[in-house]
Amino acid sequence: MSDLLELTSRQKAAVVITALGTDNAAGVYKHLSNDEVEALTLDVSSLPYLEANVADSVLNEFYELCLTQKVITDGGVEYARDVLTKAFGEEVASKLMNKITKSMQSKAFEFVRKSDYKNLLAIVQNEYPQTIALILSYATSEQASAVLNELPKEKRVEVVERIAKMDSASPDTVKAIEATLERKFASVVSMDTTEVGGINTVADILNKVDRSTEKYIFDELSVRDPVLVEEIKKKMFVFEDILSLDSMSIQRFIRDCDTKDLSIAIKGSNEEVAAALFANMPQRMQESIQQEIEYLHNIRMRDVEEAQQRIVGIIRHLEEEGEIVIGKGGDDEIIA
Repeated sequence: MSDLLELTSRQKAAVVITALGTDNAAGVYKHLSNDEVEALTLDVSSLPYLEANVADSVLNEFYELCLTQKVITDGGVEYARDVLTKAFGEEVASKLMNKITKSMQSKAFEFVRKSDYKNLLAIVQNEYPQTIALILSYATSEQASAVLNELPKEKRVEVVERIAKMDSASPDTVKAIEATLERKFASVVSMDTTEVGGINTVADILNKVDRSTEKYIFDELSVRDPVLVEEIKKKMFVFEDILSLDSMSIQRFIRDCDTKDLSIAIKGSNEEVAAALFANMPQRMQESIQQEIEYLHNIRMRDVEEAQQRIVGIIRHLEEEGEIVIGKGGDDEIIA
């Protein structure tokens, strides 16, 4: 591996940790969660050989991001943009600002992401749809989908519609709602506007709700805004969309799947999807799963859907890490 573009964000973090040395790396580890330490250590241990220029590029990128964060903290967003433009040029400055502002956005409603979805539901269920939409935009997609499943049906549709059409919220609004929901939580969002919600957020949430909830929301939303429904569906990935993946991508996600999940998911899938999965499995795995499927009887549809959703979750995670590409008829050109 010699190309910087081939490195995932976690691998880049591993390069930085390695370059820091053991003492400094230990200091960084103190600020990470157990899951983060485990994931980072795994990436450090499996880091391939890197040419010197690639490692230097990673460290330079890290330095630029640190510098950007400091300038924003010291002088605010507009000041930082001016300084970075003068230092690196318009294009590089814009990329750095986008990366850092996304990181800053994630700090808002941090207590929400740390809470159990049942506690979150108790907090939001009596709020107005627009308030619920804002809060769920900051929650994890798993939390948001779980809360959405529990909301009254008529409120689900309105919340989804508001999330999809949401593109920004003022820091004052965000902080006011935070203070109401969690008075002990303090966060400073030093941006003119904070991007929240949107089509991608809704697609991520609906990818994780159960099929009946997804169908109800789309049926109801189609009456109100059919164009919006089509925009959301274009961004979604469901189990049957495995047929749109290339062989290398299918082989890659299969390696991370639990064989029991694969057996149950294939048992409830159509012949085309099953054939695509079997065609990309090692012979021994294929025989083992086919044998297990023969012994599966009276499988609940709910179990099938949950297994398929776990597999979809793995696929989407690998896409986020840049290990596979999901193509569903979009305009992005893929260069081999």
